[in-house]
Amino acid sequence: VDTVYKGKRFFDSLTFHRVIKDFMIQGGDPLGNGMGNPGYRFPDEFDESLLHDRKGILSMANSGPETNGSQFFITLKETPHLNGRHTVFGEVVVGMEIVDAIGLVQTGPQDKPVEPVVINTVNIINKGKVSVNSFEKEMEEIENERIALEERISKVMNETAAAMESQKAGAEELPSGLKILFLNQGDGEQPKEGDQVLIDYEGYLQDGVLFDTSILEIAQKYEMVDERREQERQYAPLPAIYSQSAQLIAGFKEGMLKMKVGDEALLYIPSHLGYGERGAGNVIPPNADLIFKLKLVEIAN
Repeated sequence: VDTVYKGKRFFDSLTFHRVIKDFMIQGGDPLGNGMGNPGYRFPDEFDESLLHDRKGILSMANSGPETNGSQFFITLKETPHLNGRHTVFGEVVVGMEIVDAIGLVQTGPQDKPVEPVVINTVNIINKGKVSVNSFEKEMEEIENERIALEERISKVMNETAAAMESQKAGAEELPSGLKILFLNQGDGEQPKEGDQVLIDYEGYLQDGVLFDTSILEIAQKYEMVDERREQERQYAPLPAIYSQSAQLIAGFKEGMLKMKVGDEALLYIPSHLGYGERGAGNVIPPNADLIFKLKLVEIAN
């Protein structure tokens, strides 16, 4: 835990900083704005028997997979779309009328209550033999696992970045600034304007960070498999329209239109042909140059 909070009653005087009527109330943030944490994060702990299947369910708020800290929420109704995304750890057994009342308070920007809704104090009644020390040992093991994971992924990143950088010298630079290197060119069918094609892709930042892929084996290599995506069989070639009007970033589209069925290519995409100054969420930073590895698998129609 952060030294600022060590030895203190962490939750006392924090607020429910986010309230969405008929959905949930959220609290546990020391900063009160949705950005705070206790100084550590811990992984998801899903249990198929613990679901967001009624109101009064306590669950961990997070900013993505494996980012649990101190923020939590209480449901105001059944919310099945949160199953497998947020870890359920309890439920309200007394005082649901208070939760309901909080769910009706007036809110302003970012769903923040106009009048602060304060958690006066939190009292924990121990059940069984679990102690704080056991959690500290578990957190130490989790931290060691996290460090080992980072080291493994860093090794893969460095190897990938070095390989793609060494291949860059052989790429052809087009007038737009896109550089393309064909890894395999066959005599496959040439798609026509407007055909729907299926494309396997790997998307990287220049330092070897994988930000997305259609290929399960590549996601496994980086230990970043999205379990829900895998369950829904969404690790599959991307359907795209073989056309200048395709809704794709400019560099990806230009490279795709140079390819035939069976072709594989590396695309070195400068930021102005990618996501530019805006970037893309928390995945692609502003002004980031990108590298895509593409394979045009087939014509779908």
